[in-house]
Amino acid sequence: MQFSAWEIIKQGLTGNKGWKPHWRDPEPKSAYDVIIIGGGGHGLATAFYLAKEHGITNVAVLEKGYIGGGNVGRNTTIVRANYGLPGNSEFYSHSLKLWEGMEQELNYNTMMSQRHVLNLCHSDGQRDAFTRRANTMLIQGDDAEVLSRRQVRDYAPFLNFDNERFPIRGGLLHRRGGTARHDAVAWGYARGADMRGVDIIQNCEVTGFRIEQGRIKGVETTRGFIGAGKVGMAVAGRTTQVGQMAGLRLPIESHVLQAFVTEGLKPIIPGVVTFGMGHFYLSQSDKGGLVFGGDLDFYNSYAARGNLPAVEHVMQAGMSMVPMIGKARVLRSWGGIMDMTMDGSPIIDRTPVEGLFLNGGWCYGGFKAVPGSGHVFAHLIATGNHHKASTKHLLNRFETGHVIDEETTGAQPNLH
Repeated sequence: MQFSAWEIIKQGLTGNKGWKPHWRDPEPKSAYDVIIIGGGGHGLATAFYLAKEHGITNVAVLEKGYIGGGNVGRNTTIVRANYGLPGNSEFYSHSLKLWEGMEQELNYNTMMSQRHVLNLCHSDGQRDAFTRRANTMLIQGDDAEVLSRRQVRDYAPFLNFDNERFPIRGGLLHRRGGTARHDAVAWGYARGADMRGVDIIQNCEVTGFRIEQGRIKGVETTRGFIGAGKVGMAVAGRTTQVGQMAGLRLPIESHVLQAFVTEGLKPIIPGVVTFGMGHFYLSQSDKGGLVFGGDLDFYNSYAARGNLPAVEHVMQAGMSMVPMIGKARVLRSWGGIMDMTMDGSPIIDRTPVEGLFLNGGWCYGGFKAVPGSGHVFAHLIATGNHHKASTKHLLNRFETGHVIDEETTGAQPNLH
């Protein structure tokens, strides 16, 4: 079924009885050409691009729960390409271009809204750093504007310009950035992959790998053994756990990141705004709720829930940046399990096991990376070669020292 204005009108006039499931619920085959472990945004996008770009349709996506139940449905929906280091700059630029054509490519409304991203700066040094980043973005072919204090006030008058401790000196405006509906992204890629013959198998947890003479033969699951010539891992916060089953020791830790949403309000926040003196970011959903988050909970965990000190920390940062949000009622919070690498940047690479590929360590960049990640990971699995947008995201960079430390915080995952 193709979505269109006419289809919506027709279904409305006929009692909405003609809608069909977006994807099938097949039984797993005994073997596939490619298995993707993880039915989140990255795994589904990989399967979609394997089928669409490379003609590989004998593919299974194995999800231990349900589609949209992991990190792809547990984030603050921000999309941007304002990265400053070689490797990340090219990759997120590539991903943003795919975001901009996603709805037409998938024939699905992912509610992509390029409502801008504004990063505040609070010191001369921070302003200099943002200016360098803006120049990098412009050289890369993306958009960037360095705003003065007055321009920031004109753009976002609701900010706290009287805070002497964290004075607003200016900001970096990225107009092509914005937000998208996280659930819809997962559903759109699942539907697109299914339409091209990919099997999406829910409630199918991988419990082990079958490896013979250093080569992958398939995976053990709660629904039996499934053979495969190639296997791709895209399991976010569970990367180290799944990797251990294949004998891999990875430079990744898992931490919890909380997010929050308030009651619905009239439009007051024009885009995404980030605090320069604390890890805090704020936007407003299409339903009116203020969506915001901040730092990680600073301990290793696989639990999709957070602790109260982190809640307090996020609220303090929010009140410092936008005091008026203190009047809004917080409706709910949630936690996602973040797979944090030692340099804060992802890994998209082969593993020492022949036929086993790794896509993980996304830290805070997971949602905004979804289309780019799937596109380049599918290219790697299909061709055996790295896509030009991801040539620096190699596993061995932690051995050679060629790290991509975007936050300049060193080998401490909880600081990235």
